[in-house]
Amino acid sequence: MNKIGIYNETDEDIPYLETVKKVINGAIKIEKLSNIECNIIFVDDSYIRMLNSTYRHIDRVTDVITFALEDDKTCILPNHYRVLGDIYISIDKAKKQAIEYQHSLEREVCFLAVHGFYHLLGYDHATEEEEKIMFSKQEEVLAKYGINR
Repeated sequence: MNKIGIYNETDEDIPYLETVKKVINGAIKIEKLSNIECNIIFVDDSYIRMLNSTYRHIDRVTDVITFALEDDKTCILPNHYRVLGDIYISIDKAKKQAIEYQHSLEREVCFLAVHGFYHLLGYDHATEEEEKIMFSKQEEVLAKYGINR
């Protein structure tokens, strides 16, 4: 059984939290994983800017930031769960990007959650080849749930 924690740490009503959970569970199935544990935390721009500044030393707002526990091998827990880590998403930035990219807020928050999930699994987009692999995985998951641009 997977444990996907969804937390809204904002004053905003975010209507797509169950959809996000469903899509992440779908990504877990597509990747043929089980007993996965991770958290998705929705925050505002000021909070995510603080995280970005403190942990990445980049003093600006970002849309999503992940803290992957498996990056540090001392954090791998000796239990039957694979605890991936936390995904922080700025709902403020997601709303702006949904408008900018001309798609729904549902699409944007699901995209950011799946994007963060693949970062937790170790995928990156620093090179063109890495980006191609990561983004095709993301699109496969979103397409499966009819969440298109």
